[in-house]
Amino acid sequence: MHIPSQYTTALSLPEFSQALQQALLPSKEYDVKQWLYVPNHYSEYRYILGTRGKKPLICVGINPSTAAPNALDNTLKSVERVALHNGYDSFIMFNVYAQRATNPKDMEPACNPMLHQQNMQAFRYVLELSTQTPAIWAAWGTIIEMRPYLSACLRDMISIATEHDALWFTAGKRSQKGHPHHPLYLKKDSALDPFDPIEYLRLFER
Repeated sequence: MHIPSQYTTALSLPEFSQALQQALLPSKEYDVKQWLYVPNHYSEYRYILGTRGKKPLICVGINPSTAAPNALDNTLKSVERVALHNGYDSFIMFNVYAQRATNPKDMEPACNPMLHQQNMQAFRYVLELSTQTPAIWAAWGTIIEMRPYLSACLRDMISIATEHDALWFTAGKRSQKGHPHHPLYLKKDSALDPFDPIEYLRLFER
């Protein structure tokens, strides 16, 4: 379990570019040729966790939990299985908000603009890793209703993804309101279905 020890506004947040430079250096904890982990140590926030490849599937959840290289939780194990089944050679776990919390109810009540800004820098970097058109798996579930700022963060992500001509997908049955299915408990042979993120955003305008 990870329960945030403090609001992220109390943390000293380096710029994403600095955290990325550190993550590209050799590590005693894991193989940097196999894993991308930013920041490259366990902390109160996480921008990126994934495996390296030329055709990654970018899975977008709400917020990171305890997973780390060589220590994937059940959600990340499911993400990896579905990605490989659908023809991708790697996966990247990304999140709408970067604060680490096992229980989304423990996320901070207000968005930290600095953390969000650096998370969007990380998202731009992730989109540029694909040698083909970036593929994004929307997988945040109904948890997006947990905090009002999450839909605003997602709106920024969708705008950035549009600039990169990214394709969006979901896996599994969507909720009655239209929220994407969370990866946990999905069958390993779950197919990816096309998803219109612009249409989805209209849920938050009603």
